[in-house]
Amino acid sequence: MANYSIKDLEKLSGIKAHTLRIWEKRYAFLKPKRTKTNIRFYDDDQLKRILSISILNEQGMKISQIANMSKGQIEDTVKGIAGHSRSYKYYIDQLTIAMVDLDEFKFQEVLHEVTMKIGFEDLVTNVLYAFLDQIGVLWLTGSIIPAQEHFVTNLIRQKILVAIDGLPTHMDRKLPSMVMFLPEKEMHEIGLLFQYYLAKKQGFKVFYLGQIVPQEDALETLDQLMPSYVVISMTTPQFNDGGKMFFQQCHKRASVKKVICSGSGIGPEEAAKHGVHYVKTAAEFKDYLLSLKKTV
Repeated sequence: MANYSIKDLEKLSGIKAHTLRIWEKRYAFLKPKRTKTNIRFYDDDQLKRILSISILNEQGMKISQIANMSKGQIEDTVKGIAGHSRSYKYYIDQLTIAMVDLDEFKFQEVLHEVTMKIGFEDLVTNVLYAFLDQIGVLWLTGSIIPAQEHFVTNLIRQKILVAIDGLPTHMDRKLPSMVMFLPEKEMHEIGLLFQYYLAKKQGFKVFYLGQIVPQEDALETLDQLMPSYVVISMTTPQFNDGGKMFFQQCHKRASVKKVICSGSGIGPEEAAKHGVHYVKTAAEFKDYLLSLKKTV
């Protein structure tokens, strides 16, 4: 069971901490516990409760009305919300509840429902990325347990792999080839896997090397495959002397036209210093792919 501060609840529910404190006093929605050093915290059950209340409040239900409902009534009302009125936030909240409960069936059920409603690409870009941003912050601060983070990221990874496997196998031989991988120390591959999906869907020939690829191995692979583009993702800063040298070595390969990088470990200014094309979002990467297709 994880422990959450009121700021954690604010990040996950979208409800300001000040408002939560008012609700706590006026309606007794929340009953914080205290550590041995008298620091207030909230548990999984209280997180799920406030997420459910957030969903109902977003649908226009008054807090005073929700306050008179039992726990079971709140849960039943959330389940009964008409499908056409469900927002991205609704699905993000439902995924968060499934994560807290380590409920694989519910998590998969939500993923399936969103995919059927808006499609796989919108699921990833509008729901899963926002969801991962939320839990990523909490995981880094120790507010959720690693098991919860690993549980959901592995399910999401499986979802993307299934989507990749379902793509046509044909490639457009006129399009340039790409090598994709995560550098040393990098393990978070969901963003790069989705870029792999986008590139393969557009017909590019992509060699996907996976996680934690040593620099020497990556450079040897570039010599062997001679790709036109190198695509990497970084969530941790790696611009020490070794990192700078790696980009220089990539650009020395005659076949490599451009190194493309994404992730929080690099920004556009830092990337530009090293001749790297930075893409902030999956949409930017998709636009870049489409621009490449127009040039062939």
